[in-house]
Amino acid sequence: MQFVEIELDPGESAIAEAGSMMYMKPSIQMETIFGDGSGQHRSGVMGALLGAGKRLITGESLFMTVFTNGGAGKQHVAFAAPYPGKILAMDLKQLGGELICQKDSFLCAAKGVAVGIAFQRKIGVGMFGGEGFIMQRLTGDGLCFVHAGGTVHPVELQPGEKLRVDTGCLVALQPEVTYDIEYVGGVKSALFGGEGLFFASLTGPGRAWLQSLPFSRMADRIYKAAPAAGGSRREGGSVLGGLGDLIGGDGT
Repeated sequence: MQFVEIELDPGESAIAEAGSMMYMKPSIQMETIFGDGSGQHRSGVMGALLGAGKRLITGESLFMTVFTNGGAGKQHVAFAAPYPGKILAMDLKQLGGELICQKDSFLCAAKGVAVGIAFQRKIGVGMFGGEGFIMQRLTGDGLCFVHAGGTVHPVELQPGEKLRVDTGCLVALQPEVTYDIEYVGGVKSALFGGEGLFFASLTGPGRAWLQSLPFSRMADRIYKAAPAAGGSRREGGSVLGGLGDLIGGDGT
């Protein structure tokens, strides 16, 4: 379970998803705002409402939190990952000013980074791509932090190079990468292969980031293993299974 600690200069601010703060120094001032705050000063109330509306479409909270250093010296604030995995530091300036990522991967960023929406224009991607028509679009020239499950594997795709990926394992990609959906092929493979009916097809040029353990996969394994769902916490062939049930109160 990783976390990121950010050092703020006097007057400097960072934005983060509501509820992600781990700790902060006494001089850090916390303020809850509509949207991501990137459009509030440019277009007033309408800019704030538009930013909040975009976040609502992606399934996120209407609110974000701004952390500002109100002291005289450097101060620190930290943000924790929501589940086991890795936190990626993404410099949008080096990435061309824009990054497309899955809806729940954004953790925090320098204030001024816009957290918007990216519509997938192809209907196949929208219906079967795992993330639907809408993904998050991060734009600006600052530093942002993205969270992924398990281990992160960056992939550099050359022009025309293709890669097929499980739809849940895609974390982020540059806008130059073409994202499409491919049918697994073969009725037996589709029904019994355990990989779903569709792959995500990525075509270069550009960079993509993959995760080894999507949260949906981990949650599904936990749910299936839970006794209330008909699962069992006993390991196959374990002689301690019955004793463990008695100790745990399951000896019915």
